[in-house]
Amino acid sequence: DEFISSPPRKTVRFGGTLTEILLKYEKGDTTDFELLKHQLSDPDIKDAQIINWLHEFRASVAYLTKELEQLVNILLKLPWLRRSREVVEEYLGFLGNLVSAQTVHLRPCLRMIVSQFVPPRITIREDDVDISDSDDDDENISENFDTCHRALQTVARYVPSTPQFLMPILVEFFPFINKSERTLECYVHNLLRVTVYLPTLRLQILELIIEKLLKLDVSTPQQDIEDAEETANNCASEEKSTEEGLFDMEEDEDRKGNKIVSPSIERMAHPLAERLDILMTILFSYIKDVCHVDGKLDISNTKDLYRDLVSVFDKLILPTHASCHVQYFMFYICSFKLGLAEAFLDHLWKKLQDPNNPSVIRQTAGSYIGSFLARAKFIPIVTVKACLDLLVNWLHKYIDNQDTGANAYCDVALHGPFYSTCQAVFYTLIFRHKQLLDGNLRKGLSYLQSLNFERIVMCQLNPLKICIPSVVNLFAAITRKYQLVFCYTIIERNNRQFIPVVRSGTGGDLVQTCTNPLDSFFPFDPYILKRSKKIIDPMYQFWEELSAEDLENLKKPIKKGTSEDEDDDFLKGETPQNDGVVEIAPNSYESNTRSPVSSIGSPADCYVPYPL
Repeated sequence: DEFISSPPRKTVRFGGTLTEILLKYEKGDTTDFELLKHQLSDPDIKDAQIINWLHEFRASVAYLTKELEQLVNILLKLPWLRRSREVVEEYLGFLGNLVSAQTVHLRPCLRMIVSQFVPPRITIREDDVDISDSDDDDENISENFDTCHRALQTVARYVPSTPQFLMPILVEFFPFINKSERTLECYVHNLLRVTVYLPTLRLQILELIIEKLLKLDVSTPQQDIEDAEETANNCASEEKSTEEGLFDMEEDEDRKGNKIVSPSIERMAHPLAERLDILMTILFSYIKDVCHVDGKLDISNTKDLYRDLVSVFDKLILPTHASCHVQYFMFYICSFKLGLAEAFLDHLWKKLQDPNNPSVIRQTAGSYIGSFLARAKFIPIVTVKACLDLLVNWLHKYIDNQDTGANAYCDVALHGPFYSTCQAVFYTLIFRHKQLLDGNLRKGLSYLQSLNFERIVMCQLNPLKICIPSVVNLFAAITRKYQLVFCYTIIERNNRQFIPVVRSGTGGDLVQTCTNPLDSFFPFDPYILKRSKKIIDPMYQFWEELSAEDLENLKKPIKKGTSEDEDDDFLKGETPQNDGVVEIAPNSYESNTRSPVSSIGSPADCYVPYPL
């Protein structure tokens, strides 16, 4: 207050008062006006000069109409952020006066503020190539960002319609993914800060960020990330062995005694994965901060954020194929409270069973249910059972409806949601069967028998033929061990069959097509980004290697004529229906060269040897 009420200091300047200069300009005398623009554009302009001019401009904003847009743009380019506190305060006051008196300048003001959401650019040239990027060593960068948000809040306070004009600018200024990690990190962090004081923009900002993260995610397949890490580790090992040869034994001992953790251990070798890792860590931190107040979960805040995230999930994540990491924002927020996890499962269940949804969305919803139930440690077994009841009952009703229909045959195009649900049930059982049977084995077995897997496996739709082989084989081993259903005869029969080729090339030649839409991915396969995985790992169920006994069961050959084979008398006399086959190609079961679940921490592809 003392500063604002005090008169501005005298500074060297030319021409009359600002009002006189502007009035002369309106009459056609531009000499002083051009001089004014030159003084304001001077890179060596002093703080006192800026304060003096801003003080006059604040009193003359009524003259700053659309016709003086060029002058306003020069004012918006003033280097005000990296100046004294007095300059910053005067400039914030000027912005408030300008947008309240002349809303025509709202967009340029917002663009100026948003452009400061990234570190300042420094010019770097190497071999006549401009490789300029952000200045990561700016010590005042955090303080500058705070000031930018004060400026944005000031503008929003004077112009209530600010959010609708701001959002397109936030989209426009989002950095390209090839910008430095620091630039992307700062911009995303500042976008999320905007949601705190402009809550009406939160959903749109989350959509924008997650859309960009998805593009990063699908551009970096898990195999590429793992290959890059392996190459980097090999190079590091070679360098280490070379270095060790240059030191004598004593120096080696000293180096081992003083262990230095290299920051490269935390970095991802793949550059896009490194960016994704940093941004996912920021997103997780934001979710945690919004949902917790003073270290305690705030139910109201959490529910509101959950609704926004589910909306983004439906719009962006569900229709996107083969994303590996971004979907974990739902996994993370659901870990805060069981009610959220159950709400998410219910949401997916409604998507799955709704026939009005596209088949691919229903199939993906099934994949999410299975993967979520299998991988989320925070989901208790009682919830798993409730979900299995829903899914299995739906499968039995589906079979009832198909038994007498003309489409009661194995076709993933016709029955995609059915096969996806079967796979979700099988996958859940693989991960959770020990918990389901824990405590009271008889009661657990009785529950599993009540699900009547035998009818699902035996039905004309033949789910064992369509589901991913690694899942089918593990499901077969587990259900055989507990004598729930005997799958191996069906698997053997499926392996002997061939499927017809249904697509022809443009030239009329037949093309072999063995693509199985279900042979895709499990949404919550192991998370491999180094920094952000520390947040996910404590609540994540990794695949436990099979015990020796389980492996023995898996590999044990099946002898014909055993009581188990006699139990499968429903297969006797059946012959595969292959009417209308134009040309035969190996079925999708055998075409599976590498199942996604064979990645680290997932069930490996297990093939059971069958007797000839």
